[in-house]
Formats: sequence, structure tokens, C-alpha cells
Amino acid sequence: MSTSLNRIATGVHTSLSHESANGHVTGSAIYLDDMPLPSGALHAAVLLSPHAHARIKSIDVTKAEKAPGVIAVVTAQDIPGHNDIGPIGKNEPILAPGLVEYAGQIVAAVAARTLDQARAAVKLIEVEYEVLPAILDLAEAVENKLLVANEIHIERGAVDDTLAAATHRLNGEARCGGQDHFYLEGQIAIAVPGEGIDMQVYSSTQHPTEVQHGVAHLLGVPYSQITCEVRRMGGAFGGKESQATIIAGIAAVLAHHCRKPVKLRLPRDVDMLATGKRHDFLFRYDVGFDGEGRILALDLLLAANGGSVMDLTPPVLSRALCHADNCYYLPVVRLHGMPCKTNTVSNTAFRGFGGPQGMLAIENVIDEIARHLGVGVDEVRRSNFYGVGERDVTPYGQVVHDNIIAEVMAELDAAKNLADWRADIDAFNETSPVIKKGLATMPIKFGISFNKPELNQAGSLIHVYVDGSVHLNHGGTEMGQGLYTKVAQVVAETFQIDLDMVRVTATSTGKVPNTSPTAASSGSDLNGMAALNAATIIKERMTKVAAKHFDVPAKDIVFADNRIHAGNRSISFKELAEMSWQQREQLSAAGYYKTPGISWDFKTNSGTPFYYYAYGAAASEVAVDMLTGETRVLRTEIVHDAGKSLNPAIDLGQIEGAFVQGMGWLTCEELVWDKEGRLRTHGPSTYKIPGSRDVPKVLNVRLLDQPNRKPTIFRSKAIGEPPFMLAISVWLAIRDAISSLSGHRLAARLDAPATNEKVLAAAEDMKARLAGTA
Repeated sequence: MSTSLNRIATGVHTSLSHESANGHVTGSAIYLDDMPLPSGALHAAVLLSPHAHARIKSIDVTKAEKAPGVIAVVTAQDIPGHNDIGPIGKNEPILAPGLVEYAGQIVAAVAARTLDQARAAVKLIEVEYEVLPAILDLAEAVENKLLVANEIHIERGAVDDTLAAATHRLNGEARCGGQDHFYLEGQIAIAVPGEGIDMQVYSSTQHPTEVQHGVAHLLGVPYSQITCEVRRMGGAFGGKESQATIIAGIAAVLAHHCRKPVKLRLPRDVDMLATGKRHDFLFRYDVGFDGEGRILALDLLLAANGGSVMDLTPPVLSRALCHADNCYYLPVVRLHGMPCKTNTVSNTAFRGFGGPQGMLAIENVIDEIARHLGVGVDEVRRSNFYGVGERDVTPYGQVVHDNIIAEVMAELDAAKNLADWRADIDAFNETSPVIKKGLATMPIKFGISFNKPELNQAGSLIHVYVDGSVHLNHGGTEMGQGLYTKVAQVVAETFQIDLDMVRVTATSTGKVPNTSPTAASSGSDLNGMAALNAATIIKERMTKVAAKHFDVPAKDIVFADNRIHAGNRSISFKELAEMSWQQREQLSAAGYYKTPGISWDFKTNSGTPFYYYAYGAAASEVAVDMLTGETRVLRTEIVHDAGKSLNPAIDLGQIEGAFVQGMGWLTCEELVWDKEGRLRTHGPSTYKIPGSRDVPKVLNVRLLDQPNRKPTIFRSKAIGEPPFMLAISVWLAIRDAISSLSGHRLAARLDAPATNEKVLAAAEDMKARLAGTA
């Protein structure tokens, strides 16, 4: 393979705007709802169950079928194949087959000539239910051992004996809530019947292959008959990994019956009622530690609310257990994961995929230990950090070879002297009886790769045309995170051509088959390497042609600055492309990559599930009104490890966005169900996501410019999920502010999200404990 003289300005490690930036700001970027529909296309609407748990005694669709414009009404019995789209399990129907298990479950669907006609017809469907008892509370599911899958256990050492012998011992319980994805673009799909049993499906999905498989399963046809395509999504955050298959599946079933294109777009309210969320968790811990706060043994229960069906709960829970250590060595540990079943919507993938919940649990424990001993939280952290060469094996058996958390924390301290910062806050609190400030740091160690080893593979397809332009396709999807831009930069870097010569086209199962979801922060790692391999194959072929043209050895050929050089002679990339075609050298190649060195034993829950770890640290300052519970995040300093960043501008945006989204989960985004199991927070008027005023007034982000020790794509590191956990610093800072009422002697009893009501209750609880009345 030939080498380059230098890196072009539009290659990797360069801050460039998103490839669709102009389209985003001008409104010209085409999303599914913008696509011109084929002639005769129909619109769909769905009917939701009003009950959390009920038996369907009868469904009468007669009035709906006779309504104006209606072409088809379908229920479970109208599915030609199998009414099941479970991503990893079975018995997960798209239409309720006789039993509804959450309020909001889809029971029937209508296709009509207009959207208004479809929505009107849905209201005419008559369903008779026999209401059944429902389990709605996670704690009740834990006590009754109601599960959607098998429990998961990771254990090391004699936990009970070590706990009994520990100098200090604490136990307690905490909870964290779920979170709605609240993507800008809702769930949407367009299904277009083709010749015979072919079906083209346009889906807003992170996993085109799963949509392909799900639709084929529903229609009872081979995978090869279904093509799924997606150009871009208006956000996803995990909510379009498995859930998008439900929407695409309903559109496809209707299209199958009507033999016409069908578009299904969920309104925001219906979207929030019908689709899954981040898992809410219940934590129970028993921890033994020494006088320095060093953890000797930990017994930790992590119970996840899976909702009504399995969905992706087992891998989410597995990742939570694998991040319950965060940056800390746990010599003796028992991690017990319970994937619980309740009569609520099936919870699903969400940015971090269980990692945030696992880290929240251990940070709660660390905070409790520090308050109990009367020492600084960061002192306890340092006592428990993984070592280098010792104390470096995780509870699941992976050796932490790349531990740089001490360097990251030192960089954070250099950015803003933490001791002085703490002194300023303590001084403020001494003279402020009502408004109290809090300060907390948050270190993270986040594993990069899918928990399931076989998902860690990717493909790409690249064509070089005779005019020197390049067509790039790969299995990753673009949801606004900049994946298409980064992979295009990789290809431009390889060929040493301008970025605008590389055209990224819509992800399609017809071009790159058997794709993995764009998830687990692996999009650039996997698809970037696959594209690099394809481009390198073509480059080597072109090098051979150039060497023949210049009559020099191949090693003397250099690609640089849109030209191909042999000493002081050169030709343009376009000239070489045409020359290669004339000499019948193939200018198309498929690339492939699989992550090396990873493994996982599902029976023992051990192995090396992560190719490497991404590290980061944040410090946040908050102000809390102890009379109202109102909170404000005043300042956040972040240092994050992105390796040798492919695109620093995009990575900085991802860090800021992840942090603010994490703040939302931990402070204001509260999901509320009533006693009948109906979601009451199902729109922007009742569900509060962070706004511009919620962002810290001072938010400084620094990239730790240090190449990845692993040979990833140009030594970069994943960026999508790891920064999300940095927002735990905000939750800890709120706890710190409340704890200041006791002179930091007592830990605040505060679950997440820390809404105003919960903060006020925690402050009142702290006052009562100090007064001896609680």
C-alpha cells in the first residue's frame, strides 16, 4: 500500500461541518416525511389500548371499513406471516393478538386515502376488553420476581464473609427513572410494494437489517425480498434501534393488503404512548469498606424495568452490570441483575444502553461512603481507582490495559483548580442560608463494543467513477451524529482527495447486507474501518496502474493533494481513475471489518466484551433553593478522551449534547403513570426536556488529545455515548448542596430525576434528620 506525502485539509483529524449542515439549517435536507409519495399512496393510523392489562374479547372493524377513504383495516389475524418482531426473543407482536399488556399497545391499524380519514376511521373501531390486574411498580415486580428474561449474575470472591469482616458497612436503596428519547423526527416508515412479493421499506431506523428481517417475518417472505433504506434520521438515541421495526412492520402489512404504498407517521403523543423508553432501575446495595473508603466487598442489586416484553432488556442489563464498577476496582463483588416485567411499554435501547444506570449506582455508593467517613468524595474515588499492572481486572474478567483516569482527572484539575473551587463554594454556603451551592466531579470509564460479539462487524461499498468522484456506502446510519461525515473523511484521507468529491449515499440492505445497528458508539469504529479497507483495495489497484504509467516501482507512487505523484511528475486523481478504467482495473470494492480480540461467555457472564475504554471527567457547580427545590447548573468543566479525534468539531458537539441530555434524565425528565398504568407525560407540555436556559452558563469542554492505544480508525475513540454519564456530576452536585445543610456529614436521600419536588423533599428530609425527627 502506498503512503501519502501529507494529510489534506479535508481529511481526518480536521474540524469540518456536518455533511448535511446546509440542508439542516435551510430545511432542504430530505427526511421521510419530506419524500414525495408514489401515486396512489395511502396514509395510516393506529389504535392504542387504553388499558395496561386486558384480554381482548372482540374487535369490530365494520364501521371503520365503511368510513370514507378507508382501503384496509388490519388486526393481528390479518398478518400473513408471523406476528412477532422480537429483536432477541420471541412473542413480541406488532399488533395485540388477544391480550394487551400496556396502555398504549397497538391493537389495530387503518390505511386510508388521507391522513385525516385514517385517523378518523381508527376512532370507529370497537374493542371490548376484559380488564385484568396490572403490575405497574418496579419494586412490586422485584418482590414477586416477575421477569422478562433470566436473571444475570457476576460474582467474585467471598462476598458475605468479606462484608461481615469489614471495618465499616453500609446498605441502602435508590432509584432512577426512565427517559423518553424525544427525537425531533418521530417514528415513521413508508412501505412500497414492488413486483411479486418484493417490498421496498423506507424507515427512520438505526438498524435497517432488523427492519428487513422483521418485515420479512411478518409477511412470511425471504429476507432478500425486502429492501430497507434510510438516508437520515432526525435523532434516534436508541429509540429507533428495535422500536422502528414495529412502525415499519405495520406499514408493510397494510401495503401488502392494499398493494399500494403506505406511510405511517406517529404523532408525538402516540409516539410517546406506544414506544419504549430508557429503563428505570431500582438499586439495593450492601458495601463493606475500610477507614480510607477503599471498598472491600460490594453486594449490588440492579433491577431494570423491562416493561411488558423482553425487547433489548437483557443486553441493557448486562451492560449496566459491566459498568457498575465504573473506574473502581472491586476486589470482592456480587452483581445481581433482575430484568423485571411490568404492565408498561417495553423499555429499550437508549444512549448509554444501561451504562448510565450502572454508573449511577456505584457513584451513589461512593458518595455514601465519603459522607459516612467524613472525607472528600474524590479522596474515596482515588482510593478505589483501577491500578496499572495491579488491581486492574474487572468483575467480569477483562483486564483494564488502557487506564488513564488519573491523567484525565489531573487534566480536569488543571483546567479549574478543584480545591479552590470547593473553597469558594464552601465560603458562599457559610453566608447563604437559603441558596446552597454544590460541587461534584464525575469520572467515567465506558466500554466500547457491542456486548454481543457477532454484532461487532461492518461492511462498506465504494465506487470510483472515471471523473474522479467517489460513491460511498456503508452499513451505518446517520441520525445527526456526523457518522456520514466522519466516514467520508476517512475515504477522502485514503485517496487524498477533496471531501466534496466523496458522495455518501443512503444506507440500504440492498447494497451492504447483514448490517449491525448503529449503536454502542461503534459507528465510526466499525464503518470507518470497513470503508478504509474498501478504499485501500481500490487505491492499491490504482497504484498499480500509476506505477505502470510512470514506469516506477509501486512504492514510489504517492497520493497527495488530489494528485498522484512519482517524483516530480504527477497526474490528477481523475486522470488516474479514467486510466484505470481504460486498463480494465476494477474501481469498485466491498470492504469489511470485524473488531478483534473480543469475547463474551453468556453462561458465566465473563470475558473481554470491550475493545477499549473511553474515559472522561466532569466537574459541575449547582445552586439549589432550599425553600423551593429549584436548581440551576452554574458551571461545568469537562475533559473527555476522544483518542485522536476524527473531527474535533463534531466530537465537541456530541459531548455537549450528550451532557445536556444526561442532565435532562437526571433532573427534569420525569415519566409519570397514573394508577391505571396510563402515561400522563406524553408531550412537550407535560414532559420537560432541557431548554437553552437549563444549559450551564459556563460550559467548557476540552478534548484529551491522546491517540487510542488500540489500532482503531486513525487512533480515534468512540464519542456518542460516553459523555452522557458526565452529567451524573450534576446529580451528585445537587446531593452535595443538600448535604451542605449537615456540614457534609450526611448523604442526601435523593433519587433521580432530581425534580424540584424531589429536591425539596430531600432538603426537608435532611433538616428533619438534623433535628432528630426522622
